[in-house]
Amino acid sequence: MKKLTRKEILAMFKEEVLPYVKEQYEKDGRVDRIARREAFNNFTDSLFKDGMITEKTYNEYNPF
Repeated sequence: MKKLTRKEILAMFKEEVLPYVKEQYEKDGRVDRIARREAFNNFTDSLFKDGMITEKTYNEYNPF
């Protein structure tokens, strides 16, 4: 199975997860970096457990 690239991971996160983070934690219009970081960590954790990303990517990549 081909592993996802960082660009693909970020695109998936922005499409599938980020809207919910904004809705729940950013109602005042201010970016909640902690909520984004936590959501991204949870997202990549599931990708890693499903074998869709490498351990290195899981451990080292978080754009937030």
